Amino acid sequence: MKSRVSPRRKKQANKQAGTAPAGKRTLALFYCQNTPQSSEAERQALEKKYPSRLRLFPISCSGRLDPLHLLKALEEFADAAYVIACPEGSCRYFEGNLRATKRVDMTAQTLAQIKLEQERVGIVINSKEDPKPMAKLAEEILNQTSELPPSPVLDRPRKEKGAKEKKDDHSRKKTH
Repeated sequence: MKSRVSPRRKKQANKQAGTAPAGKRTLALFYCQNTPQSSEAERQALEKKYPSRLRLFPISCSGRLDPLHLLKALEEFADAAYVIACPEGSCRYFEGNLRATKRVDMTAQTLAQIKLEQERVGIVINSKEDPKPMAKLAEEILNQTSELPPSPVLDRPRKEKGAKEKKDDHSRKKTH
């Protein structure tokens, strides 16, 4: 049976529900500041080019990234969270990109345990011989992650204005 909702209405419904339309996933991209062409100006230009699809987070070393950073991005706003690391053997902190790889793998295992696609997280290690600029890597990752279905984590109903959330009061002392 075909859907009777117009494409315009679907787009409005997606906007209201807080999900991106098909192929327009939001990507959190953490990147090592040693990545070629990763200055503040390039970051701003990329965010301007992909305003609602890409959020960039510079880090001094990809090895400083914690799995919680990736999970928090997935919980708050992103359909996918990726890391761009400096080329293997070129890390100024010696093995930061190796640590980042292990942490991304650990995060992917966590996602699999909670029945989410492991492809929602990943790492790209730039080539030492032919390093790609950050803009090119970001575009490749965006194209790759656009195939993912919308994140079920982000598909939550929005609270009405003025509506208060009912909480259980566990702070009361029990009297017997």
